[in-house]
Amino acid sequence: MSAPGDAARPRRSSAPRGGSTGRGGPRGGESPRRPTVDAARRVAYDALRAVHADDAYANLVLPEMLSRRHVRGVDAAFATELLHGTCRAEGTYDRIIEAAAGRSLSSLQPAVVDVLRLGTHQLLQMDVPAHAAVATSVELGRAAIGERVSGVLNAVLRKVGAKDWDGWLEQLGTGLAPDERLALTTAHPLWVVHAFTELLGDEAPEALAADNAAPRTSLVSRPGLGTEDELRAAGAEPTGLSPYGWRWTGNPGDLAAVRDGRAGVQDEGSQLVAAALARVDAPAGPWLDLCAGPGGKSALLGALAAEQGSHLVASELQPHRSRLVRQAVRALPEPVTVLTADGTRPAWQPGSFARVLVDAPCTGLGALRRRPEARWRRRAEDVEELHGLQQALLRNALDSTAPGGVTAYVTCSPHRRETLDVVAEVLAGRDDVTVVPAAGLLPEVRDAALGDYAQLWPHRHGTDAMFLALLRRS
Repeated sequence: MSAPGDAARPRRSSAPRGGSTGRGGPRGGESPRRPTVDAARRVAYDALRAVHADDAYANLVLPEMLSRRHVRGVDAAFATELLHGTCRAEGTYDRIIEAAAGRSLSSLQPAVVDVLRLGTHQLLQMDVPAHAAVATSVELGRAAIGERVSGVLNAVLRKVGAKDWDGWLEQLGTGLAPDERLALTTAHPLWVVHAFTELLGDEAPEALAADNAAPRTSLVSRPGLGTEDELRAAGAEPTGLSPYGWRWTGNPGDLAAVRDGRAGVQDEGSQLVAAALARVDAPAGPWLDLCAGPGGKSALLGALAAEQGSHLVASELQPHRSRLVRQAVRALPEPVTVLTADGTRPAWQPGSFARVLVDAPCTGLGALRRRPEARWRRRAEDVEELHGLQQALLRNALDSTAPGGVTAYVTCSPHRRETLDVVAEVLAGRDDVTVVPAAGLLPEVRDAALGDYAQLWPHRHGTDAMFLALLRRS
């Protein structure tokens, strides 16, 4: 295990330098010219503004912008690293910018702050020459905001660039408590650091550092659809854990199997929790995915249910997410019944299903590497607000399970209040449920046991931090 300062730092990007690196600006005696900004930096800026002004998701808004503006290749790679890296380290960058500017960010126009964040990431974590990072950021500000912001952008970014990442951490970390310094160096809110430390102790810095590494793309080959040879021929390679997983380095949309729904993009951890539910001993009968949107787990579960001669019902509260589920399962040979229904008010009779998956809404703290802005958008209060909903969904999932059947309670957050506490509090009020040791259903995964439950981690397993409890209705 690395020391906190080393393990925690965001990974320095080797993304291509993309776009113009010249200083720009008029020479003496020339008329001011219209600013020119390379496409990669402009699209990263526009996406960052959408994240902050419109609550957009970086991993969703950027690909759409790249496609619409025909930004490809090295420029697309540069824009992706620039946006995602900026979002991940935003809290620490904001402290650096305030120190360099000598004033609060609230005194600056939000659009100016976003240009400063992008420039800071280039200066401290990307292989962009300092003069180019400053000059192109000034050009970006002139083009997107106006000539008047050039001076403040130039002055602040030059001060930022006067120190490297470690130098800024040394300055800002002086006098901080250990947990506060860990929050600074790993670029996480303090409440997230506390939650991870409670679960992992001295291993927490490694787990937090893993959130700052961009994840590799994992595909799922949905059983019964004959995609394995096709994916292998295209250059995909089997992953190390999931029997349905494939590693792919290109654009998933380039693969016919993904385009037509025979395969999909799905983290290995998500695949593994579905596989565990399919492997556990349970009576014959239909299966239920209680919180099915957007449909990745439903598609895999539907295929696994068909292999066992069963049928999947996928329930989703939001109509637009129900449509996504229908799209995800369209290629399966055995149709999936998709319902738009409230999982806290079941539309079916109790005891109707042999296997039930409840992938409960959660804070998503286990998938921060995929959702770069999420750590700064979530609040500690969100955990308690979701706790009651998670309990209600688990209670109804258990009520929906037939005698002898099994419910899988799953979250993509490792936070104790969303995992262990939810299960313990629900089980405390019942005498008709026994716990099935979950790690035994995941023989591919070492060091996944959390008591009778399973907890995956990015730094241990290379997956999202999925929690799994398997509960048998007696």
